[in-house]
Formats: sequence, structure tokens, C-alpha cells
Amino acid sequence: MKEVLLSDELSEEVRSIYIAMESDYDVVAKSLNFSCDGCPDNCCDSYFLHHTYTEWAYLWKGFRELDNVRQLELMERSKHYILECEKAEARGERPQVMCPLADGGRCTLYTHRLMVCRTHGVPASMRRPDGQTLNFPGCFRCQEKVKKKFVHDSEAPHVERTPLLQRLVGVERELMGEKLHLYPRVKLTIAQMLVSGPPAIPVPHCERPGIKPNV
Repeated sequence: MKEVLLSDELSEEVRSIYIAMESDYDVVAKSLNFSCDGCPDNCCDSYFLHHTYTEWAYLWKGFRELDNVRQLELMERSKHYILECEKAEARGERPQVMCPLADGGRCTLYTHRLMVCRTHGVPASMRRPDGQTLNFPGCFRCQEKVKKKFVHDSEAPHVERTPLLQRLVGVERELMGEKLHLYPRVKLTIAQMLVSGPPAIPVPHCERPGIKPNV
């Protein structure tokens, strides 16, 4: 297998996308006078799946910056998280387990946290490739603020995710190349991304030892 690695250029583009996401989030949060401070809930126990090799590789880029002791600790937490999620699913329930990266109310890999972690909370929308628009109302606390301030939810400010998602798709295509559609689709929790190891794909036939390229 061949590890999928982000170049410095692609890593910088991912970082730029994330910064833009945070900026858009802050604009909407400020207009709604919304903050997570004092919230009785914790979004870090929400069950999210992630779908790109790009974010998987970026998460591992941050994970490798930790010392060995911290890495082992997070791996053990991730294994526990996976087991607890499997138990919940076996009961026919949607898992609600604290993210293994959560530590004292803050993400251990905060600067490398994934897209969903950066956008969840305030109202948002995105346009799918088929043209259908999906609307996300935000967390329960934000929904309460919207109901008090607006007659209809549609009047509230929201984050338009589509342009930034398109940029992320562009990174994914550049990272994986023209054979992206041939690789297994990513559908993993953060815990699964860590326990599974960094993203890897089969070594191309032409790059295998003893195989001479056609000339």
C-alpha cells in the first residue's frame, strides 16, 4: 500500500479553506449574537462521518506532531470510541459518544480539526452537484436564538458552504488524481481514521518493484 500524503502546497490550501470556514462562521455567529460559552451541551459527542482522503491525511499530519505518549493515549481513546459506537448501533441507536480528541473542552488537534467540527453550530446551506440545496438549522441553542429573532428561519443569516466545499473537492482531485473514482470511498469517524492508520491506496502497477514502465 502507498500512503496518501499532502504536499506542503496542498496542506496550505486546506489550511486556507479552514480559515475561510472559520471566518464565515464567525460572521454569522456575531450577527446572531451566538456563542458556545456556557452551553450545557457538547457538540463533540455528535456522530459525524467524514468523506475525503484530504481531511484524513490532514488529520494525520497533526497527529504526527504529538509526542508518542499522547499518540498512544488518543489511539486507546479511539478504540474505546469505536467499541461504544458499535454497541449503540447494535441497539439500533445513533451513537452519542465523546470524541476521542476532546480534552477538557478543547480539541487535542484543534488546528487540524475537520470541516464538520468547524462549521457545526450556526445555520448553513450547501448546493449539491445535482442542484439540490440542503439547509442546516444549526445546533439547538442557535435554533432557539433564530426563532426569537426571526419570523421564518429562512430570514436568518447563514453560512454558504458550497464555494469552500468546491475548493476542498479540488484539493481531493489533485491529491488523488484522475483515478479517484476507483479508490474506496471514505466514510469514517475521526476515531476510525486514527485507528485505521494514515490513508493509503494500492501501489500503482507501474510503481511496483520489478515492473518496468512501458516506453
